[in-house]
Amino acid sequence: QAQLVESGGGSVQSGGSLRLSCVASVDYASRGCMGWFRETPGKEREGIAGVVYGSTYYAESVKGRFTISQDNTKNTLYLQMNSLKPEDTAMYFCAAKSPCTRSWREVAAYKYWGQGTQVTVSS
Repeated sequence: QAQLVESGGGSVQSGGSLRLSCVASVDYASRGCMGWFRETPGKEREGIAGVVYGSTYYAESVKGRFTISQDNTKNTLYLQMNSLKPEDTAMYFCAAKSPCTRSWREVAAYKYWGQGTQVTVSS
């Protein structure tokens, strides 16, 4: 059964760091196109980082602070988050899709989703 499981969320102070992990038990093709999304109450889920066959993409709001990476030996997707700000507070989700079409940030294009992990940044 296809499954994505996130971990690594928590509470940190502004300026701190966290690393999120997502273990992907999905087919090989879907692991080629994955992304990290976040959601806050009252707002739509937004794409913040994506990886498409090794190429990485970021939303402007996190560029230079967050890094997405994959360890294919562990079937794991990571999101290293540095210089965290209170506005980064959200539930974070990883997602995977196949085929790898449409924009990396398009929520509806993703087939598999994790359950989410909460990140809270205090000022």
